[in-house]
Amino acid sequence: MPAPKQSAAEFEAETVRFLPDVMRFARSLTRNVDDADDLVQDTYLRAYRARDTFQSGTSTRQWLFTICRNSFLRTRDRSKWVTTVEGDATLEVLASVGLHTDAESGGYADIFDRVDFGPALEKAMAKLSEPFRVVFALVDLGDQSYAEVAESLNIPVGTVRSRLFRARRELQSSLIDFARDAGIAPRAPSHKESTS
Repeated sequence: MPAPKQSAAEFEAETVRFLPDVMRFARSLTRNVDDADDLVQDTYLRAYRARDTFQSGTSTRQWLFTICRNSFLRTRDRSKWVTTVEGDATLEVLASVGLHTDAESGGYADIFDRVDFGPALEKAMAKLSEPFRVVFALVDLGDQSYAEVAESLNIPVGTVRSRLFRARRELQSSLIDFARDAGIAPRAPSHKESTS
């Protein structure tokens, strides 16, 4: 027997409680407060119009994120997402290993467990180029699978993995730089210090 339909008031109460999450997700996609506001309004309007299609037992948050993501993608020119895989995978891995080794040898490998990097993360995300930022937002913030992101952006799963790997490495590097500038992590020795 199908579950009884929610009233408009029940549906509104269920979806509005995820408004802060959807707003954060929209901002991570658009990098602009006004565009994020527009995207959230469009998301909730589309959700309300499609409320009869909402399946009971489905994650409301995930459903709203999917609508938000799809709405964002509709506003973009899909052709710009079809690109070759960025960079050399071996060089990306070596750069990531080097960053991790520096953190361990500097004594701040656990810094991400000790410090709230929320504001610094937002700034670091804003500096990412759009293809990397959007993949990071969809996978790590939006809880989308690689396959879902590949399908929505019309790119191969390997490109999703490559972009996500690079985005995470660039964000990690930016956050370590932030920690050094804030005096939370030790500065890397200069060339003179390391050779003397």
